[in-house]
Amino acid sequence: MLLTVIASLMGIQATKSGWTLVWNDEFNRSGLPDPKKWGYEVGLIRNKELQYYTERRKDNARVEGGKLILEARKEDYKGSKITSASINTLGKFTFEYGRVEVCAKLPKTLGSWPAIWMMGEDRPIVGWPRCGEIDIMEHVQHDPATIYATVHQPKDGGGHQSKGDKTKVTDYADAFHVYAMEWKKTGLEFFVDDRSYFKFPYEGPSKWAFDRKMYILLNLAIGGAWGGQKGIDESGFPCRMEVDYVRVYKPTP
Repeated sequence: MLLTVIASLMGIQATKSGWTLVWNDEFNRSGLPDPKKWGYEVGLIRNKELQYYTERRKDNARVEGGKLILEARKEDYKGSKITSASINTLGKFTFEYGRVEVCAKLPKTLGSWPAIWMMGEDRPIVGWPRCGEIDIMEHVQHDPATIYATVHQPKDGGGHQSKGDKTKVTDYADAFHVYAMEWKKTGLEFFVDDRSYFKFPYEGPSKWAFDRKMYILLNLAIGGAWGGQKGIDESGFPCRMEVDYVRVYKPTP
């Protein structure tokens, strides 16, 4: 109730058909991301990416002008030549089933790989892919104007399987778009600006890793197994992903 009242006072859509706002960040502050809402990944993390993810460093993650800025920079830092940021809600906010909306503008530097995604909070216990992964939005600049949504989970007999789809957003770097996902017991559905383009239906417990609380991640990667397939434009730094808001809705009882 309190969040709904606050949202109303701020002019935020606290309810929509079938959904009620339960968590959000409008980035209406200056400085570092709100530590009550966001933590950090730190270091060289995955996928042979080149960036060193820093912690509590305004050069890479900051809030200014009502936007979250995740910025990748070409600089020497702890053995890496590039720095960037990956923030997440692990240990601060997790949920099971709901609708996630992230309003964002993406970079256009070759080699950039921004992502809006989720993983199960039990990842440290059960590992990946058993924890499940929901990629709400991924973009690689060597495939410009293409937005990807993908789900990852265990494969029968071991290993990993994924399924996804893609859609076109021609002005991804010039305008903000709402990248959204609805997560229900009946399946997952992905949207850009309320336009549905990928559905992943529930097909039984052995084919569904998304029966657990999950947390949100926002990151800007550089290079790596996918992002760096056609090289990196070193003249394109600094580059940034801008986020206007993150909102999570739960099904209205």
